[in-house]
Amino acid sequence: MPIDPVALTADLVRCPSVTPEEGGALVLLEKVLTKGGFTCTRVDRGGICNLYARWGRQGANRTFGFNGHTDVVPLGDEAAWTMPPFGAEIKDGYLYGRGATDMKSGVAAFAAAAIDFVAETPPDGAVVLAITGDEEGDAVDGTTALLDWMAANNEAMSVCLVGEPTCPDVMGEAMKIGRRGSMTAFFSVTGVQGHSAYPHRAKNPMPAMARLMDVLSSRVLDEGTDHFDPSSLQVLTIDTGNPATNVIPSQTKATVNIRFNDTHTSKDLTDWMQKEVDKVAAAFDLRIDMRVRVSGESFVTPPGDLSDLVGRAVEAETGRKPELSTSGGTSDARFVKAHCPVVEFGLVGKTMHQVDERVSVEQIGQLKAIYTRILTDYFA
Repeated sequence: MPIDPVALTADLVRCPSVTPEEGGALVLLEKVLTKGGFTCTRVDRGGICNLYARWGRQGANRTFGFNGHTDVVPLGDEAAWTMPPFGAEIKDGYLYGRGATDMKSGVAAFAAAAIDFVAETPPDGAVVLAITGDEEGDAVDGTTALLDWMAANNEAMSVCLVGEPTCPDVMGEAMKIGRRGSMTAFFSVTGVQGHSAYPHRAKNPMPAMARLMDVLSSRVLDEGTDHFDPSSLQVLTIDTGNPATNVIPSQTKATVNIRFNDTHTSKDLTDWMQKEVDKVAAAFDLRIDMRVRVSGESFVTPPGDLSDLVGRAVEAETGRKPELSTSGGTSDARFVKAHCPVVEFGLVGKTMHQVDERVSVEQIGQLKAIYTRILTDYFA
């Protein structure tokens, strides 16, 4: 019997796998994939659960890989949900529940496609599913743990498709061939507290922080590239926590986030910010500390065989030729890109992370058909 991707999506949604909890989702997938002939290995690390499943010979000449995650974001205001968040109930053609869109439907679709494909037309090669429980969290022990384990055990993917939602409004309209880099910088300016009526006895950190934030946010980082929009630096917060009206504070903090294209690296941007920090610190005779956290570097998989393969399958099943996009936030493709060529294609993501998250039942079936066609054409 073919695997029903809608039923599998529902079963996965019923698993309360709010990151970093496994919630039963990977246990369920391991049972389904093992029954479908896949060799499954749990690759848990740092308290995070991950699953590696392979059909076919290790070291095969061609290995098609899928990557996805079963962890989901928190519910938010549970009282605002009109449908049970882990009920997987279907209403008016939509399946409701946390993770329905992001991305248990994608995982269900590629698992169902892979199981049925290898059973009906065993390919000359291997099919791999690398599924993590840590994409919505810190992503330290998720897909990176799977890739580390693969490297240590001579496992490899020739190409990989990440099943994240990629379509803004209509099924089939976009696929991702890259992602912007993302980094966050935390600043702290330290002065000397004092009475606001006697500023000569204090050192106010606020003007220095205001100057620094203006300098950083006023810089035009670039004009965009062939595959990317212009890079963007956004000031997220400036915090002093000073309730008094007659006290100069001793310290203020700020945070900025940069989404950057392939014109830059995180190191280049860090070096630039440090130079601006040093200039402002010298001008105001204050200490300014900066700490940087990099979520991922910018990358692009150049248009070619892999994007053509996915694009043809999407167009055949939906009638739409997908746009090659690099928009949106980060995904685990940022880790996979160092292992093999990678692209992303999945459902319409309009309700991901929202209250009453839901997915079109029809689209789940379409997605399985697209993934099946991709496998068929890849191994043809």
